[in-house]
Amino acid sequence: MCGIVGYAGPVSGAPSPRPVDVALQGLARLEYRGYDSAGVAVLDGDQVRVDKRAGKLANLREALESRRETPSAVAIGHTRWATHGAPTDGNAHPHLGGREQELALVHNGIIENFAALRAELEADGYPFLSETDSEVAAHLVAREMETAGDLTEAMRRTAGRLEGAFTLLAVHRTAPGTVVAARRNSPLVVGLGEGENFLGSDVAAFVDATKEALEVGQDQVVTVTADSVDIIDFEGTPVTDAKRYTIEWDAQGAQKGGYASFMAKEIHEQASAVADTLRGRIEDGKLQLDEMKIDEAVLRTIDKIVVVACGTAANAGAVVKYAIEHWCRIPVEVELAHEFRYRDPVVTEKTLVVAISQSGETMDTLMAVRHAQEQGAKVVAICNTRGSTIPREADAALYLHVGPEIAVASTKAYLGQIAACFLLGLFLAQVRGNLYPDEIAQQMEDLSAIPEKIQEVLDNSDQVERLALEMKDATSVLFLGRHVGYPTAMEGALKLKEIAYIHAEGFAAGELKHGPIALVDEGQPVFVIVPSPGGRDSLHSKVVSNIQEVRARGARTLVIAEEGDEAVLPYADEVIRYPRTRALFAPLLTVIPLQIFSCELATAKGLDVDQPRNLAKSVTVE
Repeated sequence: MCGIVGYAGPVSGAPSPRPVDVALQGLARLEYRGYDSAGVAVLDGDQVRVDKRAGKLANLREALESRRETPSAVAIGHTRWATHGAPTDGNAHPHLGGREQELALVHNGIIENFAALRAELEADGYPFLSETDSEVAAHLVAREMETAGDLTEAMRRTAGRLEGAFTLLAVHRTAPGTVVAARRNSPLVVGLGEGENFLGSDVAAFVDATKEALEVGQDQVVTVTADSVDIIDFEGTPVTDAKRYTIEWDAQGAQKGGYASFMAKEIHEQASAVADTLRGRIEDGKLQLDEMKIDEAVLRTIDKIVVVACGTAANAGAVVKYAIEHWCRIPVEVELAHEFRYRDPVVTEKTLVVAISQSGETMDTLMAVRHAQEQGAKVVAICNTRGSTIPREADAALYLHVGPEIAVASTKAYLGQIAACFLLGLFLAQVRGNLYPDEIAQQMEDLSAIPEKIQEVLDNSDQVERLALEMKDATSVLFLGRHVGYPTAMEGALKLKEIAYIHAEGFAAGELKHGPIALVDEGQPVFVIVPSPGGRDSLHSKVVSNIQEVRARGARTLVIAEEGDEAVLPYADEVIRYPRTRALFAPLLTVIPLQIFSCELATAKGLDVDQPRNLAKSVTVE
């Protein structure tokens, strides 16, 4: 979850703001990964200097303003999402290691055996100043440095003793131009510059300085100087096949661009985000995916699909279950990744697992992927982040291409995930012969028309913004939907919980009379996502009946209905329209008013919509 950044520049001995500036700029773009505290370490002569502050990055920036220039060639920085220990100055990273505080270290992840290691180090006379598991790693590397005399070897030895998930970055006063890092089950990427090199938990850490990046594999140690990048595995064997790639977006993508928040910006980028996800998928009249490395003969034997995901990504999977089952006639299960491997799931070599993760580093989903592969299943990753762990370990990958998503609450990645899964479903229908080529072409034509319709919804958002302002003091909002509208209701409720901190629940509308209608009393706001009357007419009429049921009990009915649907008018207090489209594609349109509503309501309450309390963008711990 935490954001880390490292920098190695030329050793000159002259004071320079470059290392600290790189660290601060990188942390500013990584703050979405955690914002409980932040800190930076540099070398000042033969001393390791650490500055860190609880709270958001602005607190650290203010503290560093008067002493940015140092003779250091290196810097490491960290923005924290607290796990072990409260978000205080003392628990913030970097942590100092060694009896004479000769080393500084930052850590992302959880060290599961830290208690035993801490007891060992305390018995050996090492002082502890924090409640964190991370300080253990700092002292271990410092102790190993005493005997190894080499920071890379000290890091390698330390990594072999740690259990759990970690990315570690360290600097030592005897290695003035070097940053050493290690990773296991936690993200790390190298940025390749000219006369300087970078490290980060995400390419956002250095994208303004270089577009060239290098993937770091599982259980590897990286040594970075201004002119070199060397990688070994935890056994000490040199790694010569690290994959280099070019970052496809620029630093402007990680800026607000005139919007009040990143969330607002990303909501309004959704037309282009979906268009970019769909672009370039047809080749020689056939649908092609990014990295489909699974033999088509294997795909034709698949008898079950399991989607594993968490949070918003799981809601995306729930939407696409309806489409894939309809097109391919294969049963689809949608599993919360953190439950999947603990319930003894029925997975065989004829199971296709679809892992959805914006970051590609979601630990629960990664563990589910590994469990599925152990059972013989093939895995397709749906991901937005090139070079991340899940698509690298999967058998095939499909990238969203929606650009960086900075706000913690996902919006454009959610639509990209749905669109990408639609592509996967149509690809499977093509391979398995479930649909004729002209049927697939027609589906793709209709899907390609969606970005323009998304823009139409965005251009007509005044009504939803007004409703959000009117309802800023609401304490509870309910959401109802059927068929593909049900996961849309779930996603609408999740957005409101995440950023407005009020009670919100999404229900299958047919379940209403089986219990949830007890929540409805006078004035209760209820959003209802109404399916197209041009789809299954019986389903449409049942949802209209649900509107009548809650309105009869005093609810304020906020109805999201297709253009031209007149049947809802007698029972709706507000009707929010969306353009006509195929019933299966409607979630790409109907969720947008719910996103806008949540963003505007939270903003009206004076809340930080980009960095909601207790949350982080990339959940890299179980």
